[in-house]
Amino acid sequence: MSEVKRIATRQGYGEALAELGDEFQNLVVMDADLAESTKTAIFGKKFPERFFDCGIAEGNMVSMAAGLASTGKVVFASSFAMFATGRAYEQIRNSVGYPALNVKIAASHGGITVGEDGATHQCLEDIALMRNIPGMVVCVPSDVVEAKAAVRAAIEYQGPVFLRLGRNAVPVINDRPNYKFELGKGIVLKEGTDVTIIATGIVVESAMEAAKKLEAEGISAEVINIHTIKPLDDELVVASAKKTGKVVTVEEHSVIGGLGSAVCDTICRNYPVPVLKIGVQDEFGTSASAAVLMKEYKLDADGVYEQIKEFL
Repeated sequence: MSEVKRIATRQGYGEALAELGDEFQNLVVMDADLAESTKTAIFGKKFPERFFDCGIAEGNMVSMAAGLASTGKVVFASSFAMFATGRAYEQIRNSVGYPALNVKIAASHGGITVGEDGATHQCLEDIALMRNIPGMVVCVPSDVVEAKAAVRAAIEYQGPVFLRLGRNAVPVINDRPNYKFELGKGIVLKEGTDVTIIATGIVVESAMEAAKKLEAEGISAEVINIHTIKPLDDELVVASAKKTGKVVTVEEHSVIGGLGSAVCDTICRNYPVPVLKIGVQDEFGTSASAAVLMKEYKLDADGVYEQIKEFL
């Protein structure tokens, strides 16, 4: 059996920008002194005249991005999720969201898998913050293939987009001929009849592995990859809920305001069924390796499996 490739979604982001720079001559990339970490340096080396390192001044970076976007540029503004959404929230809301400018906020190092950097750097609120901005598209790729597809989709989309990326290398799960990415459309990875598992980002892998464990016990789990949390694929979510009668959401984010909240909104509105939200339960992260934290917060395959079993 061949070894599964593992690549960080931030790597796919940097490579995609560089690959698409020739095709989209109006593409501009900005960073806040973290270009090597966010991988925007790849674009910067190829297109230095369209790359701006703004220093540790995230609010200023977003304001500059808004100004450039108002002249017809497509601008990606990058930093760690904690800084991109936390320090620059006002500028994103008022200078990008309110005028609906063509700025893409690319937030790397999201969630607890920032690891040893600890609670101050482990942003578990970024999706919630961005979901609340009117007109903001919120996208969380599950692997490098999806990250690259999301970058192209964000460039082609007219308006603000929030793109959440991860630090750690994760398995490549979408490397298949029939893979198709479309903003606002979820992907059924596995058909099932007993429970629906809806996951986003790097924990889609955990959801798939948990489904295999459930299958071994005679429990048929449907697994859906929701890469776009806003706009949510309401039609797919409701259809699956009607089929299985029970829904579980899995996210590397607070259970408040993220994927689980978005799914509950549409389930309550359209077809109420029991829902379990798996994620970080209204608490801060802590300092440890990414693997230890995934286990500690029950976001690894075993943790997800155990919580679903208890729910059922």
